[in-house]
Amino acid sequence: MSADRYLFTSESVSMGHPDKVSDQISDAILDHCLAADPMSRVACETMVTTDLAVVAGEITTRADLSRATVDRVVRETIREIGYTDPTIGFAADTCQVLCQLHAQSANIAQGVDTGGAGDQGMMFGFACDETRTLMPLPIYLAHRLVENHAKLRKSGELKWLRPDAKSQVTVEYNSDGSPFRIHTVVLSTQHDESVMEKRGDKQYFKDEARRLLIDKLIMPTLREETAREDKVSLLSGKDKICLVLPGESPSVGEDTILFHINPTGCFLEGGPHGDCGLTGRKIIVDTYGGRGRHGGGAFSGKDPTKVDRSAAYMSRYIAKNIVAAGLASQCEVQLSYAIGYPDPINIWISTFGTAKHGLTDGQLADLVRKHFKLTPRGIIETLNLRKPIYRETARHGHFGRELPNFTWEKTDKAAALKAAALKAA
Repeated sequence: MSADRYLFTSESVSMGHPDKVSDQISDAILDHCLAADPMSRVACETMVTTDLAVVAGEITTRADLSRATVDRVVRETIREIGYTDPTIGFAADTCQVLCQLHAQSANIAQGVDTGGAGDQGMMFGFACDETRTLMPLPIYLAHRLVENHAKLRKSGELKWLRPDAKSQVTVEYNSDGSPFRIHTVVLSTQHDESVMEKRGDKQYFKDEARRLLIDKLIMPTLREETAREDKVSLLSGKDKICLVLPGESPSVGEDTILFHINPTGCFLEGGPHGDCGLTGRKIIVDTYGGRGRHGGGAFSGKDPTKVDRSAAYMSRYIAKNIVAAGLASQCEVQLSYAIGYPDPINIWISTFGTAKHGLTDGQLADLVRKHFKLTPRGIIETLNLRKPIYRETARHGHFGRELPNFTWEKTDKAAALKAAALKAA
C-alpha cells in the first residue's frame, strides 16, 4: 500500500445475528403498539439465548399486550428471520418466551406529555458523498453483503446457509479521503453439516463452499454496488481474488482483493444458541460503521419520543440534506437534549473542512436552526415517526436505504438549504 493511502474497515451483521434477532423482536413489539395506538410509549428490551426469548421493559399503550399476544409477535418475528429448525438450539415454535412488561414511569411521562424529550443525551448524524445514498462506502457494502446473504438463504439457492452471519469490508482510501479500492472482505456465515469435511480429528467448512460464497454472493454484490455507484474503478477486471484459507498469511500486490470466509474454519453452532443476543448491542453497525461519532444510545425498541432514536434520525436527515445540497462533501451533526425539555441544548455542525461556497460550520448551524424543527414533537411530525415502520430498520442498517418509510433518508430540504446558503454566503 502506498504511504499516502490508508485503510478503513466497517462491519455489518445479518438479520439472524443474535443481537439483531433481539433488535427485531423489540421493534416488532414497538410496531405492534404503534399500529393500535400511535401515541404509545415504548421502551422494550429483548434477550435471546438457547431456546429462550425474554421480553422486558416499560410500555404505556392501548394495544393488546397480553402474554398470548406478545408470545405470538415474538414467534412470528423469529420465524420470519429463519429460525425454524429446533435441532440448532433456537426455533420459533419451540423456544420459551418470557414476558416482563410494565408501564412507563410517571416521572418520565410528566415531562414527555408536555412535548419534552424522553431522555437526556447527545445524538449524531453523518453523511458523505462516497455513495449515492451519502453513506460511507465500507458500511454500505457490508450491509449489502448481509442483505444479499439473507436473499440467497431464503431463496434456497444456497440451501446450507443458516441465518447467523457477519460481514466486514476494508476500503483503501487516498490521502484526500476518496476511495481508492476494495482491499479486504471478511464473511462469516453459519452453515449446516452438508458443507463440512473432516480433516484429521476436526470438522472444517469446505473450500468449495467458500468459493461458492465468493462467486454467488460477494463478487456479484461488489460488482453491482460499485457499478451502481459509478465506482467501477474500485473493482476493475484486473483485480485478482485471493481466498485466504484459515492459518494462511499471503503476500499479495495492490491489485489483489483478500477474502476471508469463515476464517475460524467452521461455523456450525451459531445464532442465539451460540451467542446470547441483546437489544441495542450493535449501535455502530446500526449507524455509520465507526466513520461518524455515536452518542451511545441504542435505537431499537424505543418509540420516537425517545430522542436517542428520533434525534439520531433527524441528525442524519440534516447531514444528508447538507451534503445533497452541495454545501459540503461530508457533514456531521450533533443534537443534545435534556429530559423533559423540548428544545435542543445544542446544535453542532462539522464539515471537516469540506464546506463549500465560503460557508463556515457556524453558518450551516444557523441554517439548520431556521430550516428544521428540532423539538421532539417537531422531529416526529417532520419525519412522520408515529407509524409502525421500525422492524425493518432493525436489520441491514437504519441509514442508507431509500425505502418509503425511511423518511430521514429524503433530501427534500436540499434545494431550500442551498438557496439560503448561497444568499448568506
